[in-house]
Amino acid sequence: MARPIRAAVTWGSDRATSRFEGADFSMVRCRTACRTAAAVAALLLAPAVLPAAAAPRAPEYRINAGDELEIFVWGEERMQRPVRVLPDGTFAFPLAGVVEAEGRSSRELAELLRQRLKGKYRDTVPDVTVAVRDPAGMRFYVVGKVRAPGSYPIGRTVNVVQALSVAGGPAEFADVGNAVIMRQTAAGQTVERINLSDVLKGARSLKAGPQGDALPMLGAGDVLVVP
Repeated sequence: MARPIRAAVTWGSDRATSRFEGADFSMVRCRTACRTAAAVAALLLAPAVLPAAAAPRAPEYRINAGDELEIFVWGEERMQRPVRVLPDGTFAFPLAGVVEAEGRSSRELAELLRQRLKGKYRDTVPDVTVAVRDPAGMRFYVVGKVRAPGSYPIGRTVNVVQALSVAGGPAEFADVGNAVIMRQTAAGQTVERINLSDVLKGARSLKAGPQGDALPMLGAGDVLVVP
């Protein structure tokens, strides 16, 4: 009678072991599935990594009357020289004649010179490089009752408050309420009257966001007159 009992006990223990092993296997499958689900969720919820937006490129500088240029014709030392753009926007250059420079970029002017020189060479046309040594044409002027009247390089446009600042600010007894901007346009000279009193006294709205009454801007050749 003892052997059947031991056999029953052994069988029962094997069955119990099988149940435990099945439970362990189910737990492993559950853990694997949970980990997979968590990884997928992390990928779906993770913020997309986008490439940084490229900074906008500044526009090419356009040559103005009065600018001093340095012109290099590679391999031709006799033709490497500085030139000054005349008030009519042109300059003379050997073998190229009178060249219209105003309004062109350095790159465009170099290509124009190369085309002008092309017929003067039988073989390879030499490369041409144009550099702006002194952008004298890119200046604005502040005159009248300011602490430091004169001409200033502009680089880019500036507003009237910035222009007044670089000129040292208004002098004593300056009538900033009746300042004017003189501009030279294709249609002739224009005059724009401006009132800087509110700005300098802090009465102008300085709320965040776009301003409905933006400050006038000065460009190359403009003159700010503070009486």
